[in-house]
Amino acid sequence: MEQQQAPRWWAVFAVMMGIFLLVTAEQLPIGLLSQVASSMGVTPGMAGLMVTVPGVVAAFSAPLLPVAVGRLDRRIMLTLLMGVMVLGSVLTSLASNLALLLASRVLVGLSIGGFWAVAGSIAPRLVPEAQVSKAMTVIFGGVAAASVLGVPLGTLLGEFSSWRVAFGALGGLSLLTAMALWCWLPPLPPREPVRLRILAQQFSNRGVRVAVLTTGFVVVGHFAAYTFISPVLQDISGIAQRHVGSLLLLYGAAGILGNIAAGMFAGRHPYRAVLAIPCVLLLVVAAFPWLGVTPTSGVALLMVWGAVFGSVSVSIQTWILRTAPNTEAATALMAFTFNLSIGFGAMVGGRIVDGTSLPVAMWAASGLFLLGTLLVLRTPSRVVGERHR
Repeated sequence: MEQQQAPRWWAVFAVMMGIFLLVTAEQLPIGLLSQVASSMGVTPGMAGLMVTVPGVVAAFSAPLLPVAVGRLDRRIMLTLLMGVMVLGSVLTSLASNLALLLASRVLVGLSIGGFWAVAGSIAPRLVPEAQVSKAMTVIFGGVAAASVLGVPLGTLLGEFSSWRVAFGALGGLSLLTAMALWCWLPPLPPREPVRLRILAQQFSNRGVRVAVLTTGFVVVGHFAAYTFISPVLQDISGIAQRHVGSLLLLYGAAGILGNIAAGMFAGRHPYRAVLAIPCVLLLVVAAFPWLGVTPTSGVALLMVWGAVFGSVSVSIQTWILRTAPNTEAATALMAFTFNLSIGFGAMVGGRIVDGTSLPVAMWAASGLFLLGTLLVLRTPSRVVGERHR
């Protein structure tokens, strides 16, 4: 560990804010899907490409940007990526047609992938070893906070004004965060430059392989269903569109609680923390078309869904820190998988929703959660240092 006079919690907070804004930017179209589709004159499935495009771009920028920048100081890299995020958000707010809108989302994807690939592995460089779990909980709390604050507040702002104002505000906050990263982060030269060969070597580790594949199954399944949570709540649970923003706020609050609980539990039991995620999501999402048919039951299932998915990032990253031979390279692969899965899940869900129905999309997602559950069950718990299943 690098020598430090004191824990750099302001730096940890700045990284968390970066994650918060990037995840908000990636997922905000979910809450504004109906409004964007109407504004652009396209179907909800086509509007869902606003999630697919940055997800796919982020997937490839996650492993390739650290390779491309080589020995560039990670403080400079993170600050520049937030600058790209500013540009992408502003261009999104100004786009006059779907083609320009999706082009602006490419810039957002570049920012997300590169930032996440580095941010997930720098906690040990900012705080003492005994506080790494706490710092990771704070950093990845940005993911849950994006759900509890970013996406719902952006959705509400879009409903009260327009979706363009929501994305413009996101650009302004990103500029402030870029300044905070530059001021609060210490110099962070890479300990070992990420090379393509090192990335490939990560797959020889069973723990990394399981983490990557499980993340893929869980995230593809989640976004195949959750991208369309607004029509799900309206058509299945009978909830008025005006209440969707408020319910996403509660969903995000549940996600923050899940992140905090996972941060405490996964440090001691990473195997059980990861296993619980696809198991519970399988039950919740598969049952939603049958049990979530009233506003009360729909909201209850949504809260469980939010709490469980809120635990994904910190649980999987804890698994990675326990098993990966090179944490920055492994984290880059995780960011690749996570973001490609977001894009692929949204695309697959859009095809299923446009071609069949919302319940079919949810049942297809449940099948992927089942595969994730089986994969973890077939992995010995000793891979991550647990003695008992």
